[in-house]
Amino acid sequence: MNKNLRIRSAQPSDIVDLFSLIQALAEYEKLSHKVTGDAEMLREHLFGKRPYIEAIVAQWGTQCVGFSVFFPNYSTFLTKPGIYVEDLFVLPDYRRQGVGKSLLIYLAQLAVKRGAGRLEWSVLDWNSLAIGFYKKMGADILPDWRICRVSERTLSQLVNDDQHHSQ
Repeated sequence: MNKNLRIRSAQPSDIVDLFSLIQALAEYEKLSHKVTGDAEMLREHLFGKRPYIEAIVAQWGTQCVGFSVFFPNYSTFLTKPGIYVEDLFVLPDYRRQGVGKSLLIYLAQLAVKRGAGRLEWSVLDWNSLAIGFYKKMGADILPDWRICRVSERTLSQLVNDDQHHSQ
């Protein structure tokens, strides 16, 4: 491993850098318009009274150059907990230097330590570089699964529909 690289748990002092990396990820994925949160919401969800997520950062010297945000999930078939990786990102200038691999290895070690049955995440179908990297790291790309999502506006509609039906 590169002596300039350190993978560690995110700290409250990392929030600005972490949110900046999230914005860089959104820009890379051409989804900047989808970023509606802010650093303070991120701080609350990482370090507030009820943490929803965890994060690790890749620190190169004194600069945060990559990160991963993750949270527990569960496999009923395995009857084991797991870790779902919401994001894993490395700034383009620091790719191909072992940063992404180090982040993934850290997450794998954490999963094993926690007795997880699996570590999983999603990848955009156009991101062939990431898909190739994940395959090289031993990940299976599951072609027969699709992500289903009900977003905030639709959640409200579902709740309202249910309230109308139950009256």
